[in-house]
Amino acid sequence: MEKYDVVVLGGGPGGYLCAERAAQAGFKAAVVEKRALGGTCLNEGCVPTKAFLYCAKNYNAAKHAETYGFEAKDVKINHAAVVDRKNKIVKTLVGGVGATMKSNKIKVYDAEGSIKGRGAEGFEINAGNEVIACDRLVIATGSVTAVPPINGLKEGLESGFVVTNREVLDLKELPKSIVCLGGGVIGLEMACYFSTVGTKVTIVEMMPKIAGPTDADICKLLQKTYEKEGMEFMLNAKVQEVGKDSVTYEDATGKHTIKCDKVLLAAGRRANIAGVNVEALGIETNRGAIVTDSHMCTNVQGVYAVGDCNGKLMLAHTAYREAEVAVHHMQGVKDDMRYDHIPSVIYTNPEVASVGYSEEKAKEAGFNVKTYKVPMMMSGRYVAETLNGDGFCKLVYDLDKKCLVGVHMVGNYASEMIYGAAMLLDTEMPIERIKKIVFPHPTVSEVIREGLFMIK
Repeated sequence: MEKYDVVVLGGGPGGYLCAERAAQAGFKAAVVEKRALGGTCLNEGCVPTKAFLYCAKNYNAAKHAETYGFEAKDVKINHAAVVDRKNKIVKTLVGGVGATMKSNKIKVYDAEGSIKGRGAEGFEINAGNEVIACDRLVIATGSVTAVPPINGLKEGLESGFVVTNREVLDLKELPKSIVCLGGGVIGLEMACYFSTVGTKVTIVEMMPKIAGPTDADICKLLQKTYEKEGMEFMLNAKVQEVGKDSVTYEDATGKHTIKCDKVLLAAGRRANIAGVNVEALGIETNRGAIVTDSHMCTNVQGVYAVGDCNGKLMLAHTAYREAEVAVHHMQGVKDDMRYDHIPSVIYTNPEVASVGYSEEKAKEAGFNVKTYKVPMMMSGRYVAETLNGDGFCKLVYDLDKKCLVGVHMVGNYASEMIYGAAMLLDTEMPIERIKKIVFPHPTVSEVIREGLFMIK
Protein backbone atom coordinates (compact mmCIF):
# COMPACT_ATOMS: atom_id res chain seq x y z
CA MET A 1 0.00 0.00 0.00
CA GLU A 2 1.48 3.34 -1.11
CA LYS A 3 1.69 5.84 1.76
CA TYR A 4 1.53 9.65 1.40
CA ASP A 5 1.75 12.59 3.75
CA VAL A 6 -1.21 14.24 2.01
CA VAL A 7 -3.88 12.81 -0.30
CA VAL A 8 -6.30 15.12 -2.03
CA LEU A 9 -9.64 13.83 -3.28
CA GLY A 10 -10.46 15.98 -6.31
CA GLY A 11 -8.27 17.75 -8.87
CA GLY A 12 -10.14 21.03 -9.27
CA PRO A 13 -8.72 24.47 -8.32
CA GLY A 14 -8.77 23.77 -4.59
CA GLY A 15 -7.50 20.24 -5.01
CA TYR A 16 -4.61 20.69 -7.41
CA LEU A 17 -3.37 23.87 -5.71
CA CYS A 18 -3.55 22.18 -2.32
CA ALA A 19 -1.41 19.32 -3.63
CA GLU A 20 1.02 21.78 -5.21
CA ARG A 21 1.39 23.83 -2.03
CA ALA A 22 1.73 20.67 0.05
CA ALA A 23 4.49 19.35 -2.20
CA GLN A 24 6.28 22.70 -2.11
CA ALA A 25 6.11 22.53 1.69
CA GLY A 26 7.93 19.19 1.64
CA PHE A 27 4.99 16.79 1.91
CA LYS A 28 4.68 13.68 -0.24
CA ALA A 29 1.38 14.38 -2.01
CA ALA A 30 -1.11 12.65 -4.29
CA VAL A 31 -4.29 13.67 -6.10
CA VAL A 32 -7.18 11.35 -6.93
CA GLU A 33 -9.33 12.71 -9.80
CA LYS A 34 -11.86 10.64 -11.74
CA ARG A 35 -12.42 13.01 -14.67
CA ALA A 36 -9.87 15.67 -15.62
CA LEU A 37 -7.48 17.90 -13.72
CA GLY A 38 -8.85 21.41 -13.36
CA GLY A 39 -12.28 20.29 -12.24
CA THR A 40 -15.49 22.06 -13.21
CA CYS A 41 -13.76 25.45 -13.33
CA LEU A 42 -11.25 24.59 -16.01
CA ASN A 43 -13.25 22.03 -17.98
CA GLU A 44 -16.91 23.07 -17.72
CA GLY A 45 -17.08 26.42 -15.94
CA CYS A 46 -14.89 29.47 -15.44
CA VAL A 47 -12.46 29.11 -18.33
CA PRO A 48 -14.56 27.66 -21.19
CA THR A 49 -17.40 30.13 -20.55
CA LYS A 50 -14.91 33.00 -20.79
CA ALA A 51 -13.70 31.60 -24.10
CA PHE A 52 -17.30 31.66 -25.34
CA LEU A 53 -17.93 35.17 -24.04
CA TYR A 54 -14.73 36.56 -25.57
CA CYS A 55 -15.80 35.25 -28.98
CA ALA A 56 -19.24 36.80 -28.53
CA LYS A 57 -17.74 40.14 -27.53
CA ASN A 58 -15.59 40.25 -30.66
CA TYR A 59 -18.50 39.15 -32.82
CA ASN A 60 -20.59 41.96 -31.38
CA ALA A 61 -17.83 44.48 -32.13
CA ALA A 62 -17.64 43.23 -35.71
CA LYS A 63 -21.40 43.73 -36.10
CA HIS A 64 -20.88 47.38 -35.14
CA ALA A 65 -17.71 47.74 -37.19
CA GLU A 66 -18.52 51.22 -38.50
CA THR A 67 -18.58 52.56 -34.93
CA TYR A 68 -14.94 51.56 -34.51
CA GLY A 69 -13.72 52.77 -37.88
CA PHE A 70 -13.50 49.59 -39.94
CA GLU A 71 -15.65 47.62 -42.33
CA ALA A 72 -16.97 44.13 -41.81
CA LYS A 73 -19.65 42.74 -44.11
CA ASP A 74 -21.81 39.66 -43.72
CA VAL A 75 -20.42 38.90 -40.27
CA LYS A 76 -21.49 35.47 -39.04
CA ILE A 77 -20.78 33.43 -35.95
CA ASN A 78 -19.30 29.97 -36.47
CA HIS A 79 -20.40 28.21 -33.31
CA ALA A 80 -18.57 25.00 -34.14
CA ALA A 81 -15.34 27.01 -34.39
CA VAL A 82 -16.09 28.66 -31.04
CA VAL A 83 -16.45 25.22 -29.44
CA ASP A 84 -13.28 24.01 -31.14
CA ARG A 85 -11.35 27.04 -29.86
CA LYS A 86 -12.71 26.43 -26.37
CA ASN A 87 -11.59 22.80 -26.46
CA LYS A 88 -8.07 23.76 -27.49
CA ILE A 89 -7.84 26.30 -24.65
CA VAL A 90 -9.08 23.76 -22.10
CA LYS A 91 -6.69 21.08 -23.39
CA THR A 92 -3.74 23.47 -23.11
CA LEU A 93 -4.59 24.54 -19.56
CA VAL A 94 -5.40 21.03 -18.32
CA GLY A 95 -2.04 19.95 -19.73
CA GLY A 96 -0.43 22.80 -17.82
CA VAL A 97 -1.93 21.60 -14.54
CA GLY A 98 -0.69 18.10 -15.29
CA ALA A 99 2.80 19.43 -15.94
CA THR A 100 2.70 21.29 -12.63
CA MET A 101 1.76 18.09 -10.82
CA LYS A 102 4.62 16.25 -12.51
CA SER A 103 7.21 18.95 -11.81
CA ASN A 104 6.24 18.89 -8.13
CA LYS A 105 6.45 15.06 -8.04
CA ILE A 106 2.76 14.74 -7.20
CA LYS A 107 1.24 11.37 -8.03
CA VAL A 108 -2.07 11.71 -9.91
CA TYR A 109 -4.48 8.79 -9.75
CA ASP A 110 -6.90 8.87 -12.70
CA ALA A 111 -9.65 7.19 -10.77
CA GLU A 112 -12.71 7.71 -8.62
CA GLY A 113 -11.69 8.27 -5.03
CA SER A 114 -13.49 7.52 -1.81
CA ILE A 115 -12.73 7.03 1.85
CA LYS A 116 -12.27 3.40 2.93
CA GLY A 117 -11.65 4.13 6.58
CA ARG A 118 -8.83 4.32 9.08
CA GLY A 119 -6.10 1.69 9.25
CA ALA A 120 -2.66 1.05 10.67
CA GLU A 121 -1.06 3.33 8.04
CA GLY A 122 -3.49 6.22 8.62
CA PHE A 123 -6.46 7.17 6.48
CA GLU A 124 -7.12 4.58 3.79
CA ILE A 125 -8.40 5.84 0.43
CA ASN A 126 -9.85 3.91 -2.48
CA ALA A 127 -8.26 5.16 -5.69
CA GLY A 128 -9.97 3.07 -8.34
CA ASN A 129 -8.69 -0.50 -7.87
CA GLU A 130 -5.91 0.61 -5.54
CA VAL A 131 -5.92 1.47 -1.87
CA ILE A 132 -3.55 4.19 -0.69
CA ALA A 133 -2.90 5.63 2.76
CA CYS A 134 -2.12 9.06 4.16
CA ASP A 135 -1.60 10.99 7.38
CA ARG A 136 -3.65 13.97 6.16
CA LEU A 137 -6.65 13.89 3.88
CA VAL A 138 -8.04 16.85 1.93
CA ILE A 139 -11.52 16.54 0.44
CA ALA A 140 -11.87 18.80 -2.61
CA THR A 141 -14.64 17.12 -4.57
CA GLY A 142 -16.30 20.36 -5.71
CA SER A 143 -19.96 20.80 -6.59
CA VAL A 144 -22.55 19.60 -9.08
CA THR A 145 -25.56 21.16 -10.74
CA ALA A 146 -28.55 21.33 -8.41
CA VAL A 147 -31.54 19.52 -9.89
CA PRO A 148 -34.77 20.83 -8.35
CA PRO A 149 -37.87 18.59 -8.20
CA ILE A 150 -39.59 19.91 -11.34
CA ASN A 151 -41.95 17.70 -13.33
CA GLY A 152 -40.26 16.48 -16.51
CA LEU A 153 -36.82 17.86 -15.63
CA LYS A 154 -35.17 14.48 -15.13
CA GLU A 155 -36.61 13.20 -18.39
CA GLY A 156 -35.45 16.38 -20.14
CA LEU A 157 -31.90 15.84 -18.92
CA GLU A 158 -31.96 12.25 -20.10
CA SER A 159 -33.24 13.19 -23.57
CA GLY A 160 -30.79 16.08 -24.02
CA PHE A 161 -33.53 18.70 -24.31
CA VAL A 162 -32.32 20.05 -20.96
CA VAL A 163 -28.59 20.74 -20.62
CA THR A 164 -26.38 21.77 -17.71
CA ASN A 165 -23.25 23.92 -17.74
CA ARG A 166 -21.37 20.81 -18.92
CA GLU A 167 -23.39 19.90 -22.00
CA VAL A 168 -24.21 23.46 -23.11
CA LEU A 169 -20.53 24.08 -23.82
CA ASP A 170 -20.41 21.22 -26.31
CA LEU A 171 -23.57 21.86 -28.33
CA LYS A 172 -22.71 21.29 -31.98
CA GLU A 173 -25.21 23.83 -33.28
CA LEU A 174 -26.73 27.02 -31.96
CA PRO A 175 -30.30 26.55 -30.77
CA LYS A 176 -32.77 29.02 -32.23
CA SER A 177 -34.24 29.52 -28.77
CA ILE A 178 -33.20 28.63 -25.23
CA VAL A 179 -34.84 29.03 -21.84
CA CYS A 180 -32.51 29.51 -18.88
CA LEU A 181 -33.87 28.15 -15.62
CA GLY A 182 -32.20 30.55 -13.23
CA GLY A 183 -30.90 34.09 -13.53
CA GLY A 184 -27.75 33.73 -11.47
CA VAL A 185 -24.14 33.86 -12.64
CA ILE A 186 -24.21 30.70 -14.79
CA GLY A 187 -27.54 31.53 -16.38
CA LEU A 188 -26.60 35.14 -17.12
CA GLU A 189 -23.19 34.38 -18.60
CA MET A 190 -24.50 31.71 -20.96
CA ALA A 191 -27.56 33.86 -21.77
CA CYS A 192 -25.15 36.67 -22.67
CA TYR A 193 -23.31 34.45 -25.13
CA PHE A 194 -26.35 32.95 -26.80
CA SER A 195 -28.25 36.22 -27.03
CA THR A 196 -25.25 37.99 -28.58
CA VAL A 197 -24.80 35.35 -31.28
CA GLY A 198 -28.47 35.32 -32.27
CA THR A 199 -30.32 32.79 -30.11
CA LYS A 200 -33.64 33.88 -28.63
CA VAL A 201 -33.11 33.79 -24.86
CA THR A 202 -35.65 33.75 -22.05
CA ILE A 203 -34.62 33.71 -18.40
CA VAL A 204 -37.04 32.31 -15.83
CA GLU A 205 -36.08 33.36 -12.29
CA MET A 206 -38.07 32.71 -9.13
CA MET A 207 -36.62 35.74 -7.32
CA PRO A 208 -37.77 39.34 -7.96
CA LYS A 209 -34.43 40.22 -9.59
CA ILE A 210 -31.57 38.59 -11.47
CA ALA A 211 -27.96 38.07 -10.33
CA GLY A 212 -28.74 37.00 -6.78
CA PRO A 213 -27.11 39.20 -4.10
CA THR A 214 -25.64 41.63 -6.64
CA ASP A 215 -26.34 45.34 -6.06
CA ALA A 216 -29.93 46.11 -7.11
CA ASP A 217 -28.98 49.06 -9.35
CA ILE A 218 -26.51 46.87 -11.23
CA CYS A 219 -29.15 44.18 -11.69
CA LYS A 220 -31.56 46.73 -13.16
CA LEU A 221 -28.92 47.97 -15.59
CA LEU A 222 -28.05 44.44 -16.73
CA GLN A 223 -31.68 43.57 -17.30
CA LYS A 224 -32.35 46.82 -19.15
CA THR A 225 -29.29 46.25 -21.38
CA TYR A 226 -30.33 42.77 -22.41
CA GLU A 227 -33.99 43.57 -22.84
CA LYS A 228 -32.90 46.08 -25.48
CA GLU A 229 -31.22 43.19 -27.31
CA GLY A 230 -34.34 41.04 -27.20
CA MET A 231 -33.72 38.92 -24.12
CA GLU A 232 -36.81 38.29 -22.00
CA PHE A 233 -36.95 37.99 -18.23
CA MET A 234 -39.70 36.22 -16.30
CA LEU A 235 -39.15 37.19 -12.66
CA ASN A 236 -41.02 36.02 -9.57
CA ALA A 237 -41.71 32.97 -11.71
CA LYS A 238 -41.72 29.35 -10.56
CA VAL A 239 -41.15 26.61 -13.10
CA GLN A 240 -43.96 24.05 -12.95
CA GLU A 241 -43.01 21.62 -15.69
CA VAL A 242 -40.52 20.88 -18.43
CA GLY A 243 -42.16 19.32 -21.48
CA LYS A 244 -40.65 17.76 -24.60
CA ASP A 245 -40.28 21.15 -26.29
CA SER A 246 -41.41 23.69 -23.72
CA VAL A 247 -41.22 25.12 -20.21
CA THR A 248 -44.27 25.97 -18.13
CA TYR A 249 -43.96 28.48 -15.31
CA GLU A 250 -46.34 30.26 -12.98
CA ASP A 251 -46.30 33.88 -11.81
CA ALA A 252 -48.80 36.32 -10.34
CA THR A 253 -50.75 36.40 -13.61
CA GLY A 254 -51.13 32.63 -13.90
CA LYS A 255 -49.47 29.79 -15.82
CA HIS A 256 -47.53 30.35 -19.03
CA THR A 257 -45.80 28.01 -21.50
CA ILE A 258 -42.72 28.87 -23.57
CA LYS A 259 -41.75 26.80 -26.61
CA CYS A 260 -37.98 26.41 -27.08
CA ASP A 261 -35.26 24.31 -28.65
CA LYS A 262 -33.16 23.87 -25.51
CA VAL A 263 -33.40 24.43 -21.78
CA LEU A 264 -30.36 25.40 -19.69
CA LEU A 265 -30.58 24.25 -16.08
CA ALA A 266 -28.83 26.98 -14.09
CA ALA A 267 -30.71 26.87 -10.78
CA GLY A 268 -27.58 26.76 -8.63
CA ARG A 269 -25.04 24.20 -7.47
CA ARG A 270 -24.69 21.92 -4.46
CA ALA A 271 -21.71 20.38 -2.71
CA ASN A 272 -20.57 17.11 -4.26
CA ILE A 273 -19.88 14.57 -1.54
CA ALA A 274 -21.98 11.69 -2.84
CA GLY A 275 -19.82 8.60 -3.04
CA VAL A 276 -16.99 10.09 -0.97
CA ASN A 277 -18.11 8.01 2.04
CA VAL A 278 -17.54 10.70 4.64
CA GLU A 279 -19.52 8.47 7.00
CA ALA A 280 -16.57 6.09 7.25
CA LEU A 281 -14.71 8.64 9.36
CA GLY A 282 -17.72 10.36 10.94
CA ILE A 283 -17.05 13.62 9.12
CA GLU A 284 -19.67 16.22 10.06
CA THR A 285 -21.88 17.63 7.33
CA ASN A 286 -24.62 20.25 7.23
CA ARG A 287 -27.22 20.40 4.44
CA GLY A 288 -25.09 18.20 2.25
CA ALA A 289 -21.82 20.14 2.69
CA ILE A 290 -18.79 19.36 4.82
CA VAL A 291 -18.45 21.51 7.94
CA THR A 292 -15.07 23.25 8.33
CA ASP A 293 -13.54 25.81 10.68
CA SER A 294 -11.40 28.83 9.80
CA HIS A 295 -8.37 26.54 9.19
CA MET A 296 -10.39 24.33 6.79
CA CYS A 297 -10.32 21.53 9.37
CA THR A 298 -13.24 19.16 9.70
CA ASN A 299 -14.30 17.62 13.01
CA VAL A 300 -11.89 14.74 12.29
CA GLN A 301 -8.28 15.58 13.10
CA GLY A 302 -6.12 15.44 9.99
CA VAL A 303 -9.04 15.77 7.57
CA TYR A 304 -9.65 19.03 5.67
CA ALA A 305 -12.23 20.20 3.14
CA VAL A 306 -11.59 22.96 0.59
CA GLY A 307 -13.58 24.41 -2.28
CA ASP A 308 -17.24 23.96 -3.14
CA CYS A 309 -17.66 20.76 -1.12
CA ASN A 310 -17.70 22.80 2.11
CA GLY A 311 -20.52 24.96 0.73
CA LYS A 312 -19.16 28.25 2.04
CA LEU A 313 -18.51 30.35 -1.07
CA MET A 314 -18.52 28.50 -4.37
CA LEU A 315 -15.84 30.39 -6.29
CA ALA A 316 -12.60 29.01 -7.71
CA HIS A 317 -10.51 31.77 -6.19
CA THR A 318 -12.04 31.03 -2.79
CA ALA A 319 -10.92 27.41 -3.19
CA TYR A 320 -7.37 28.54 -4.00
CA ARG A 321 -7.13 30.51 -0.78
CA GLU A 322 -8.75 27.75 1.28
CA ALA A 323 -6.16 25.32 -0.07
CA GLU A 324 -3.33 27.56 1.09
CA VAL A 325 -4.88 27.95 4.54
CA ALA A 326 -5.23 24.18 4.87
CA VAL A 327 -1.58 23.56 3.98
CA HIS A 328 -0.46 26.29 6.37
CA HIS A 329 -2.35 24.51 9.15
CA MET A 330 -0.57 21.27 8.26
CA GLN A 331 2.74 23.11 8.58
CA GLY A 332 1.83 24.77 11.86
CA VAL A 333 1.83 28.20 10.21
CA LYS A 334 -0.71 30.61 11.70
CA ASP A 335 -3.36 31.50 9.13
CA ASP A 336 -7.14 31.89 8.99
CA MET A 337 -9.67 31.84 6.17
CA ARG A 338 -11.75 34.99 5.85
CA TYR A 339 -14.69 35.40 3.50
CA ASP A 340 -15.62 39.06 3.99
CA HIS A 341 -13.47 40.57 1.21
CA ILE A 342 -13.58 37.95 -1.53
CA PRO A 343 -14.48 39.56 -4.89
CA SER A 344 -17.22 38.18 -7.12
CA VAL A 345 -17.51 38.70 -10.87
CA ILE A 346 -20.14 38.13 -13.54
CA TYR A 347 -18.47 38.10 -16.97
CA THR A 348 -21.40 39.44 -18.94
CA ASN A 349 -21.06 42.36 -21.32
CA PRO A 350 -20.97 44.72 -19.47
CA GLU A 351 -18.97 43.01 -16.75
CA VAL A 352 -20.06 43.08 -13.12
CA ALA A 353 -17.72 42.97 -10.13
CA SER A 354 -18.20 43.55 -6.43
CA VAL A 355 -16.52 43.12 -3.07
CA GLY A 356 -17.64 43.77 0.47
CA TYR A 357 -20.99 45.07 1.67
CA SER A 358 -23.81 46.54 -0.35
CA GLU A 359 -25.41 49.61 1.23
CA GLU A 360 -28.36 47.51 2.37
CA LYS A 361 -26.23 44.74 3.92
CA ALA A 362 -23.88 47.25 5.55
CA LYS A 363 -26.78 48.93 7.33
CA GLU A 364 -28.14 45.54 8.40
CA ALA A 365 -24.72 44.78 9.89
CA GLY A 366 -24.81 48.00 11.90
CA PHE A 367 -22.44 50.14 9.86
CA ASN A 368 -23.02 53.88 9.50
CA VAL A 369 -22.56 54.20 5.74
CA LYS A 370 -23.08 56.51 2.82
CA THR A 371 -23.02 55.49 -0.84
CA TYR A 372 -21.36 57.36 -3.71
CA LYS A 373 -22.16 56.47 -7.32
CA VAL A 374 -19.72 57.40 -10.09
CA PRO A 375 -20.59 57.06 -13.83
CA MET A 376 -18.00 55.11 -15.82
CA MET A 377 -18.25 57.92 -18.37
CA MET A 378 -15.97 59.92 -16.08
CA SER A 379 -13.15 57.71 -17.37
CA GLY A 380 -11.65 58.84 -20.67
CA ARG A 381 -10.66 55.30 -21.60
CA TYR A 382 -14.17 54.00 -20.93
CA VAL A 383 -15.62 56.65 -23.25
CA ALA A 384 -13.00 55.87 -25.93
CA GLU A 385 -13.70 52.13 -25.91
CA THR A 386 -17.37 51.76 -25.00
CA LEU A 387 -20.34 52.41 -27.23
CA ASN A 388 -23.10 54.28 -25.36
CA GLY A 389 -21.92 52.84 -22.05
CA ASP A 390 -23.94 53.55 -18.94
CA GLY A 391 -21.88 51.63 -16.40
CA PHE A 392 -21.02 52.94 -12.98
CA CYS A 393 -18.98 52.37 -9.83
CA LYS A 394 -20.64 52.47 -6.42
CA LEU A 395 -18.59 53.06 -3.27
CA VAL A 396 -19.99 52.16 0.16
CA TYR A 397 -18.23 54.33 2.76
CA ASP A 398 -18.13 53.82 6.54
CA LEU A 399 -18.62 57.28 8.08
CA ASP A 400 -17.25 56.16 11.45
CA LYS A 401 -14.15 54.21 10.39
CA LYS A 402 -13.44 56.59 7.46
CA CYS A 403 -12.84 53.70 5.07
CA LEU A 404 -14.58 51.78 2.29
CA VAL A 405 -16.63 48.69 3.18
CA GLY A 406 -17.98 47.92 -0.28
CA VAL A 407 -17.24 48.52 -3.98
CA HIS A 408 -19.63 47.54 -6.78
CA MET A 409 -18.98 48.05 -10.50
CA VAL A 410 -20.64 47.42 -13.82
CA GLY A 411 -18.74 48.15 -17.03
CA ASN A 412 -15.73 47.14 -19.08
CA TYR A 413 -12.66 46.02 -17.10
CA ALA A 414 -14.63 45.69 -13.84
CA SER A 415 -13.26 42.15 -13.42
CA GLU A 416 -9.67 43.38 -13.68
CA MET A 417 -10.13 46.29 -11.25
CA ILE A 418 -11.95 44.60 -8.39
CA TYR A 419 -8.83 43.06 -6.82
CA GLY A 420 -7.55 46.57 -6.09
CA ALA A 421 -10.81 47.44 -4.39
CA ALA A 422 -10.55 44.22 -2.37
CA MET A 423 -7.12 45.31 -1.07
CA LEU A 424 -8.45 48.71 -0.06
CA LEU A 425 -11.22 47.03 1.92
CA ASP A 426 -9.06 44.30 3.43
CA THR A 427 -6.47 46.75 4.72
CA GLU A 428 -9.15 49.23 5.89
CA MET A 429 -7.04 51.91 4.25
CA PRO A 430 -8.25 55.40 5.27
CA ILE A 431 -9.79 57.47 2.49
CA GLU A 432 -7.26 60.25 2.89
CA ARG A 433 -4.46 57.73 2.37
CA ILE A 434 -6.11 56.22 -0.73
CA LYS A 435 -6.43 59.69 -2.25
CA LYS A 436 -2.63 59.89 -2.32
CA ILE A 437 -2.34 56.79 -4.51
CA VAL A 438 -1.58 57.70 -8.13
CA PHE A 439 -3.92 55.93 -10.56
CA PRO A 440 -2.60 55.50 -14.14
CA HIS A 441 -4.25 57.66 -16.79
CA PRO A 442 -6.21 56.97 -18.89
CA THR A 443 -7.67 53.89 -17.21
CA VAL A 444 -11.16 52.88 -16.21
CA SER A 445 -9.87 52.42 -12.64
CA GLU A 446 -9.80 56.20 -12.32
CA VAL A 447 -13.54 56.12 -11.61
CA ILE A 448 -12.65 54.76 -8.17
CA ARG A 449 -10.42 57.76 -7.55
CA GLU A 450 -13.15 60.13 -8.80
CA GLY A 451 -15.48 58.56 -6.26
CA LEU A 452 -12.98 59.03 -3.44
CA PHE A 453 -12.97 62.78 -3.99
CA MET A 454 -16.76 62.86 -3.67
CA ILE A 455 -16.38 61.71 -0.09
CA LYS A 456 -16.18 64.57 2.36
